[in-house]
Formats: sequence, structure tokens, C-alpha cells
Amino acid sequence: MYSALKHRVYLANIALTKHGLITLTWGNASEIDREAGVVAIKPSGVKYEELSEDDIVVLDLSGRVVEGSLRPSSDAPTHLEIYRSFPEIGGIVHTHSRFATVFSQAVRAIPPMGTTHADAFLGAVECTRRLTPEEVEADYEENTGRVIAETVGSRPVMDVPAVLVSEHGPFTWGADAAEALKNAVILEEVAAMAWHTAMLGKEREISPHLMKKHYERKHGKDAYYGQEKR
Repeated sequence: MYSALKHRVYLANIALTKHGLITLTWGNASEIDREAGVVAIKPSGVKYEELSEDDIVVLDLSGRVVEGSLRPSSDAPTHLEIYRSFPEIGGIVHTHSRFATVFSQAVRAIPPMGTTHADAFLGAVECTRRLTPEEVEADYEENTGRVIAETVGSRPVMDVPAVLVSEHGPFTWGADAAEALKNAVILEEVAAMAWHTAMLGKEREISPHLMKKHYERKHGKDAYYGQEKR
């Protein structure tokens, strides 16, 4: 019934391995069909080399399985909470990619050090606060989604389409699963660049006017990077 949605989510999950963002089964991708009110996501613990399109699980926004025979990702409640919080989001990716996770474990934001960062993210990629013992003990995964929403706050959610979860790892998003995947790839690269730049002793972030210029030439109504859509 949801074959097209499951196909897109399958491709996004497989692409995570191709881009080197996944170790073992540490990660997942999902996409929402807002009109149908369902989310497709990778099943829990299934090896990527064994994953098939038919394995993708479809849930409603309350977490009830509506298609699929396997258990959904244990991170599904986090994805669902993000989708409920931000109607603009159409796809989500979670990984434990090395450099982004290093910043998560250090409970530090990824600072905007140069134009590569600014091309995708308008400002720092923030890290959430630590979850309380109560938040971890009860509804842990859903509370992870809530603390992500809390960290985004009043900022336009698509201006910085990523958050680092404290002591855990990164979540990225986009208009669909493919765009969320692209942002996960970019996030890992800029995290690696930021780490190595800091090792060279640079502390100053990119100039605000240069960051704004680079972001706006790729995003927004006056963007001029690339070709017009035909």
C-alpha cells in the first residue's frame, strides 16, 4: 500500500552505509507521508546488508504499526515526536557518525568555522542539554525527541536542519528522507572540519556576514546557486 514511501526510505537507509555514516546497525532513516498520516522507518536491529524494501515498517503518528511484520527502530518514538513538533519536516536521519558523535559526547555544539558549514547550516549545530534521570527512565526515546524540539526552540527548523543529542549522536532532517540523508553527510563532514580546525588553534567563528551570504545564496527566495528547476 505504501510501496513508494517504503522504497524511498529503503534507499535512504542503504545510502547511509554507502556514505560511511553507519557502523553495524547504528542508525536509521525515515520519511513521513503527511497526507496519509504515516511514517516509514527502518526495522530495529536488521543488518543493512540483509535489509530489503519489504522490511521497512510503516507507523501512524501514535506509533501503531500499520504495515510490516518487524519491530520498528527503537528510535521511532524520537522520529515521531520530531514529526509532530515540526510540520515542515518530511524526513529524518539518525546516525552515530564519528565526528558528529564526538561533539555529541563532548556535549558541545559544532561551531560555524567556514563557508562549507554556512552553505548548509545558518549558525552552530546545537547540542541538547543532558536528559534528566526521570526523562531517561520513562519514555526515553520520546523525551529525546522533545529535547531536540526544545533545542531548536523558536529558530526556523530548516535553517539548521540538525541537532546533536547530548552524549548520544546526531539527528538531521529535511523535506524528505533523501534531503535528511544529504544533511547527515554534510553534518559529518563539517564536524570533521571543525574538529581539525580547532586542533590548529583557530577559535574565531566565520564572520556573520560571510555566513549569511553563503547560506542565502543556496537557500531562500533569492538563492542563485545551481540551475533553475525545469
